[in-house]
Amino acid sequence: MSNIAGKSYAMNVITPITGWVYYVNRIKFAAVQFSVSRKLGTTGFWGNLVPLKLTNLIYARLNGLLTLSLIHYARWTIIKKFPHIDASQPKEELKYHYMLFFSNFNGSWKQYVDSFHMAIPSGLDLLWYKNINYPNSVPLQPFHNYITYNQIWTNHYYNAYPLAASNDIKGAQELKEALGKFINESDLDNDPELFQHRFEMLLDSQQRNLGLMAPTPIISLSAKAVMEREC
Repeated sequence: MSNIAGKSYAMNVITPITGWVYYVNRIKFAAVQFSVSRKLGTTGFWGNLVPLKLTNLIYARLNGLLTLSLIHYARWTIIKKFPHIDASQPKEELKYHYMLFFSNFNGSWKQYVDSFHMAIPSGLDLLWYKNINYPNSVPLQPFHNYITYNQIWTNHYYNAYPLAASNDIKGAQELKEALGKFINESDLDNDPELFQHRFEMLLDSQQRNLGLMAPTPIISLSAKAVMEREC
């Protein structure tokens, strides 16, 4: 399956939207971006353009995403026109504008869609608002069918670290910061016993981040076939 590289799955979903919804979604997506940035403290003046009450409302609908550690990346974006790679490519007469959702995650397709459904049902309804034939996120089965029908197959998916799950990456970042701090502080003292004590404390605090990456518990059949051929 080209959708899968090691422990990661690449999902692309393109859904049609009518002309007036295109403009509504542009404003709504900007409000979402400013609201989330404002809550995370990563924006200045522009974030204050969204009223605080609206910021809290939007963030409450999407806050459940932070609980989904299986996600590497997720983005919703509006497409007005599809790009033309070459002048010889015929131009389409499209009836609708489109919304593109793409994400990389760990686990199976069903686990991911179910997790979204459980974590941010109202957030999904906000982001897919008035998309053509969108059934709402509840009940689950119509939402499953909608995503399946509009999903675009991934012809090529490159993953530089296919055996690294999202938590492996977070753990590696945490370990790097802790090790850097340990090294900097170790330069200031020459007491072997103190060094040993601090080193053991470092190992104890970072045990959860020292696991060996391996093709379990989730690995694709295509990756397994590659490993067998290499052997």
